Amino acid sequence: MVKKLLHTRMRVNDIDRTVKFYQDALGLKLARRHISPRGAQLAFLQTPNSAEEIEICQLANSPAVQVQPDLMHLAFEVDDLAAFAAELAKKGFPLSDGPTPSGSGGVIAFIDAPEGYEVELIQRAQA
Repeated sequence: MVKKLLHTRMRVNDIDRTVKFYQDALGLKLARRHISPRGAQLAFLQTPNSAEEIEICQLANSPAVQVQPDLMHLAFEVDDLAAFAAELAKKGFPLSDGPTPSGSGGVIAFIDAPEGYEVELIQRAQA
């Protein structure tokens, strides 16, 4: 039986552009960066209040990443989606979908990350 989730890996074409997006748009922190024994460039990003990391990977001499629509997304909780979206827009990251009320009473929206990956933003219903 596994003990816990450590990280989720996403392969990208441009590791620098992707890391900058997650730092600038979402405020994630670069935990570490190195070259793997197999020659992949790796960057690990930390999310506030989460132990799991996001691993960004760029493989040399491999086919270009082509993310299919709705293949996968990362979801992040925010306190105030309207305020967060306004700050994103000021930084040049407009919402690509939403805001949309969710069935649980919250609100969701999406922004597009490099390579075509989606990022879901969730404001949970107030208790």
